[in-house]
Amino acid sequence: MTTSNATLFYIHDPMCSWCWGFRPVWQQLEQQLSTTVKIVYIVGGLAADSDQPMAMAMQQALAATWQRIQQQIPGIEFNYDFWRHNSKTQPRRSTYPSCRAVLAAKIQDPELEKAMILSIQQAYFLHTKNPSNIDILTDIATSIGLKPEQFRHDMASQTVEMQLQEQLQLAGRLSVQGFPSLVLSKGDRLHAIPLDYNNSHTMQQAIVDITRPVE
Repeated sequence: MTTSNATLFYIHDPMCSWCWGFRPVWQQLEQQLSTTVKIVYIVGGLAADSDQPMAMAMQQALAATWQRIQQQIPGIEFNYDFWRHNSKTQPRRSTYPSCRAVLAAKIQDPELEKAMILSIQQAYFLHTKNPSNIDILTDIATSIGLKPEQFRHDMASQTVEMQLQEQLQLAGRLSVQGFPSLVLSKGDRLHAIPLDYNNSHTMQQAIVDITRPVE
């Protein structure tokens, strides 16, 4: 039960490295706000479907991004073995499958939405597994207690595809410029919340100021 009529949209992508870096502070912020605002997760779709191998320049750019995140956010771990070429990873620039996986998990069990996000992140950033692949996503789904047959069915369903498109459109209406993003909806107004990757209290205070009742 929340104490305000505000909604905080958390727009993310399970394979977004900055979202992984933001995770520790986001967990703190989410806990701090749990009784004051409604929190809604939106998958933003970082990279559309593709069967093509990721270009080497993109691979190098992403590896450099991981290094930059570690410099900016102490304690964040990445396993760079993902970028060392082998048949197990075969990077592709495609995050829509992992976004669908989050939606499919939520259909089967809404309580496992966050577990699916975390497990995709851990598989990708720590365990050198490629969540662009349906077999990897099915293994992840099974590991968190989802039924693999239903998961694969839902992944390919029109229902999940419609939900994905709706969330992509919502992210657009929220004027999201990147991932992660926080947008607070209060009344008929939208407020972009500046991110602080190392301190949840600055974001909490910004949200409190917006949601405070007018006297």
